[in-house]
Amino acid sequence: MARRVYLVAGARPNFPKVAPLWLEMSRRPDAFEPLLVHTGQHYDRKMSDIFWEQLELPPPHRALGVGSGSQAEQTARTMVAFEKALLEDKPDLVVVVGDVTPTMACAVDCAKLGIPVAHVEAGLRSCDRRMPEEINRLLTDVVCDLLLTTSRQAGDNLRAEGIPEERIHFVGNVMIDSLRRLEPKADASDVLKRHGLETKGYALVTIHRASNTDDDDVLRGLLEALGRIQKQIPIVFPIHPRTVNAVARIGRSDALSRMVNLKQIGPAGYVDFLCLQKNARLVLTDSGGVQEETTVFGTPCLTMRENTERPETVEVGTNRLVGLDPDAIVMGVEEVLEGAVTGSVPELWDGRAAGRCVDVFSTFL
Repeated sequence: MARRVYLVAGARPNFPKVAPLWLEMSRRPDAFEPLLVHTGQHYDRKMSDIFWEQLELPPPHRALGVGSGSQAEQTARTMVAFEKALLEDKPDLVVVVGDVTPTMACAVDCAKLGIPVAHVEAGLRSCDRRMPEEINRLLTDVVCDLLLTTSRQAGDNLRAEGIPEERIHFVGNVMIDSLRRLEPKADASDVLKRHGLETKGYALVTIHRASNTDDDDVLRGLLEALGRIQKQIPIVFPIHPRTVNAVARIGRSDALSRMVNLKQIGPAGYVDFLCLQKNARLVLTDSGGVQEETTVFGTPCLTMRENTERPETVEVGTNRLVGLDPDAIVMGVEEVLEGAVTGSVPELWDGRAAGRCVDVFSTFL
């Protein structure tokens, strides 16, 4: 009899991780009945629907409609809504991905109800508990029955925290499955033409992390750096709604608009964003997933953070932590522009991680 499996996605970074798992389970109908659950942390078209459609996911079995709010509000609303779904559908296994707040909330629900739960992308650690994502990662991993890791170092992190060996499974990076599957569509995208960009002739910037957008001084420093960088290379900036509001809050909207060599384009769809990353001369980001995608593309990435939960991207050479000081960020850009950056793809980031994940689920069930 096919086992009912919930695949939980809450926010835009989750969708490319859930999609390969749903596709792989759908190829094994005698073994699995995969049901998609969208908690709704990201819920508008630009931040959610277009990603869902481009990843070729069906409409979710359940859309919880949790919405935005504080960490406490999101956690509480997710747990209440998800518990009701669990009690009605009685899944045999729940799979959560990544490190957003609904990931943690749903995992805790399962643990309290005695429903087996697996965490895909387990064991990542920034060692910075000021980050809400780090708290989510720690709590999720403690309560999950299966911990599926993207790297051997992530497994070592879990063992150091006392997690039993039998719960840890090194499967590789499932997000890269989506990248490789849709890379041909990204190659065919006309996004560069639409925005007047030349291949390897621009820098791509993403800023969305709360630690960068909620601290006024930090955000001012990042905008100062962008103002200097756009004098050296054109910048394309798919600006996150949170960042739009934060820039307005500190009174820098006009200053950003006056940067003549910086183009704000709003959030990009999944396929277009892959194309922008692959063809950029360099990427400036505070995103975790972008550090991984640029590593696979071999695009130099400068991470505007003091730490990263994805150290393997730094170790293989394509990613570099430049921190938050404007001078250090500008210097990092200048070094990329003056020289070549070489790197490699980490172990098992091969586009076949979903199959290994589903094999683990099958054995467990």
